[in-house]
Amino acid sequence: MTPLFGTAVQDYYLDLVRENFAARKARLDALHTREDAERYVAEVRTKIAALFPFPAEKTPLDAYETGSIDFGSFVMHKIIYHSRPEYPVTASLYLPKAEGKVPAVLFLCGHSQNGKASEIYQTCQRALAMKGYAVLAVDPVSQGERLQFLDIPGFSGNCCTEHNIIGRQLLLTGETMGAWRAWDAIRGLDYLLSRPEVDATRVGVTGNSGGGTMTTFVNALEDRLTMAAPSCYITTWLHNVENELPADSEQMPPGTFAAGLEMGDFLIARAPRPLVILGQSNDFFDPRGTKETYEEVRRVYRLLGAEDAVRLTIGPGDHGYSKTNREAMYSLFNDTAKVGVSPEEPADIPLSSEQELSAAPGGQVRNLAVNKYIRAFAAEKASALAGARKTHGKEELCAILRRLLSLDDPFTPHFRILRFRTEGPAVYSRFGLETEPDGRLMCVLKLKSADQAFYHLPAGGKVILYIPHLDAQDELEKLVFPEDAAVYGLDVRGIGECMPSGCDQPLERNFFNEYQFDYHYASLGLMFGKPVLSGKVKDILCAAELLSQTGAQIEMHARGQGTVPAMIAALLSEKITALKLTDAPDSWEGMVRNPVPKDPLSVMIPNVLAETDLPELRLALAGKLL
Repeated sequence: MTPLFGTAVQDYYLDLVRENFAARKARLDALHTREDAERYVAEVRTKIAALFPFPAEKTPLDAYETGSIDFGSFVMHKIIYHSRPEYPVTASLYLPKAEGKVPAVLFLCGHSQNGKASEIYQTCQRALAMKGYAVLAVDPVSQGERLQFLDIPGFSGNCCTEHNIIGRQLLLTGETMGAWRAWDAIRGLDYLLSRPEVDATRVGVTGNSGGGTMTTFVNALEDRLTMAAPSCYITTWLHNVENELPADSEQMPPGTFAAGLEMGDFLIARAPRPLVILGQSNDFFDPRGTKETYEEVRRVYRLLGAEDAVRLTIGPGDHGYSKTNREAMYSLFNDTAKVGVSPEEPADIPLSSEQELSAAPGGQVRNLAVNKYIRAFAAEKASALAGARKTHGKEELCAILRRLLSLDDPFTPHFRILRFRTEGPAVYSRFGLETEPDGRLMCVLKLKSADQAFYHLPAGGKVILYIPHLDAQDELEKLVFPEDAAVYGLDVRGIGECMPSGCDQPLERNFFNEYQFDYHYASLGLMFGKPVLSGKVKDILCAAELLSQTGAQIEMHARGQGTVPAMIAALLSEKITALKLTDAPDSWEGMVRNPVPKDPLSVMIPNVLAETDLPELRLALAGKLL
């Protein structure tokens, strides 16, 4: 069905992001002295550190070399290190043939399927080596030699798909894809600094696109770096949301907006560290935001007496680490590290095939004697959390769910009387419920009848409230209910008539696409510390409040993904007297254990497995379940 309120979810989050942006801008505008700037830098650095749930300790890297190639002026070493026990990371280490210690660069790859073997990234890595830098180029997980789903029959996703699947599995156990990715990079920095050839006082980080993201995050998290050059990532999250631009799981850290942060804060966090912000004039990461972020970062640097330490280069082309941007990076690094060579990129840079670069047998970590996939770590943690959980009484369980969801109190919403629809012999009377402040219509309640349109909510009697999998009216047309009940369907936010109509989606809409609208808005909810599931539950509770005002006795039926918010709502509301579930997921833990879970991000709660799981909700609902 065509989503008639397809902008509701987008407008809701856009206004929240604009409020965050305006509040943060006011804080920045209030900085007038060096002391003000220093306090702000320390504040955002602390907030950012809290967003990344890292391991409690650094375990041995157990690094080793599997081969090398001599290129004349430098040697490339094939390296494998372990950022966590049994979790290998493949990398290329470039060492120039030079006397004494040399400056170094941690190179973080973007979303190239072949990782460090991308021709553009090889060009950049080897140009730096030819200029006298030691360079460690790391394969991101799910790219290059670190694909995670080769053993799953029929799996055909790319690196972005892999990242977002893994991100969902980690989320349920209290971890995040961004933290796993950043930890790989930080342990790569540990390895780079362990090399006797490296001068630890001259160490930079750079990367493009997804590598620009990791450059930005690691820049904020690490005090050992001395220079940074993120390329084709920096804009503002406000521009991304305005432009309805999804990004990978690791690029949208949960809690970021709840902490009042914006993208520029990840650069300000290490002011006045020498920095060049790199963008492109035709990038999907909006260059207007790139310039805006540069100006706010430069203002903080100016207050710290280091305005010249931050630079901006906007290349003339499309998204990518262009020669213009690479040479701007070489220039900043040369000036900061006091390397007396030209910033111009050398001609005739040698390139290698993926096979020649491979550190692991057959070019994949799956062929190593010791290799554990992230989903195995997540499954192990899910088991540990389950073993440590205690059982809860109903009231305690309700309190846990309210806290985990940051759930608002339900209320009787104002409703709009919408035009009725007919489908065959059925008539659907429609009511738009304003379940968010400022008159926001976030869900649509539909009364199904045989031959009559209603412009009011009929009083009393038995009511069946149906929570759909994807679309209430489409599903109600196929279902049969007792004749003594009034039957309502509720399209909660993001579903049916309120399903987002935009957001970078193909012509053939797919709600469960790993990278499209449901994932995008669920990610924004996580950034605000309020999962979109919280809003779905709120819509149901508000609808129940409204129907109860008519004297109705409410029995709720739910199907598929609608069963998760329905279970929570039925547990929290005594006005819902009975619940029938169809095609409900067995557990959140099962979503972690399924190698490719089909359940959307919008039915998941961060770290829920530390507290409870769906079987406990069913047990608490035993008196209501039909």
